Amino acid sequence: VVALDKRPYPPGDHGRTRRRGNPSEYLIQLQEKQKARYAYGLTEKQFRRLYEEANRRDGVTGENMLRFLELRLDNVVYRAGMAATRPQARQLVNHGHVDVNGRRVDIPSFRARKGDVVVLRPKARRMVVVQWNLDVLDRRAPAWLEVGDGGHEVTVLELPVREQIDVPVREQLIVELYSK
Repeated sequence: VVALDKRPYPPGDHGRTRRRGNPSEYLIQLQEKQKARYAYGLTEKQFRRLYEEANRRDGVTGENMLRFLELRLDNVVYRAGMAATRPQARQLVNHGHVDVNGRRVDIPSFRARKGDVVVLRPKARRMVVVQWNLDVLDRRAPAWLEVGDGGHEVTVLELPVREQIDVPVREQLIVELYSK
């Protein structure tokens, strides 16, 4: 088998064994939550806390939650095309290669706000991996972000709404799971 072949079943000893019957409602909710959690690279504790804050805020809890996920600094760096993956974006932030409104921020969970300007620091601009990301990746920033200075700067124009968030997650199922 060629290593690049995608097998139609999950990895591991039990990957080929199928679950019998219809999946339970709980299983569907759990899978949806895990999909979102893995996509953004959060621990269960971080994700739960984010849900709880989204639930406290006015508006639709699921949309608030997705908005908070999208506004994380590591995700903004990823969406702007400065990093090829969210883990890479997280490392850029963690290692202090990013300024927000002129101040160094090294916390990936920092929540960007409307009007924030995120800039790559001079040392980061010279990094081969960052230059490659900006040159080779042809990623279009979402409408709520404005990329400038050759990709080295991004401004949060507005808070994202559900239609602008392209993560294939049914957030209502996550809300149902956590509100039990």
